[in-house]
Amino acid sequence: MENRVWNIYAPFYECVMKSQKSIYDYLYDQISLMVAGKRVLELATGPGMIAKHIAGSAESVIATDFAPKMIETAQKGECPSNVVFEVADATDLSYADQSFDVVIIASALHIMPHPELALKEIDRVLKRGGILIAPNFVFNERKNLWQRILSLVGVKFAHEWTAEQYATFLQAHGWEIGKSELLKGRIDLMYVECRRSGESPMA
Repeated sequence: MENRVWNIYAPFYECVMKSQKSIYDYLYDQISLMVAGKRVLELATGPGMIAKHIAGSAESVIATDFAPKMIETAQKGECPSNVVFEVADATDLSYADQSFDVVIIASALHIMPHPELALKEIDRVLKRGGILIAPNFVFNERKNLWQRILSLVGVKFAHEWTAEQYATFLQAHGWEIGKSELLKGRIDLMYVECRRSGESPMA
């Protein structure tokens, strides 16, 4: 999806997501546990909601988005001292190989025409034994009202995976799902924690 759309919706995104408060509260709590004391990269941070909430647990967080207006929105208000917001394309990152203990990409792979390119970059910048946290919206075969409304206002999805299809997509690109949970909402979200297939956790 062109970043033009996300630049337009940047000022309103956080307000819209408040309708999914129970889902985001779960994400903040669960991700905070997984990033304790670790160097974290977040891709597609949007207005920085996850980055700001998990910063108290992490050693450091670099939170990125390909839409400059999203980063401008994220930088407003209070920002933890260990969080840096940057504009970056998840499919073409400038960070060195094996730079991060944890990579987070939430609710973004389904909007990318070629999400496998983001997974390839994540594989490159993630340390051996590191963890990918990739919660993503998943869909029923039949569009619900919320999906139809989003389509009408210009928010379209490149992929409308079911939960099973999303798991298959990750596994097909070399990721082993360690934790998976379906969170119910206006659009359901599948929370997943992954490691590269065959890898053991970092010491």
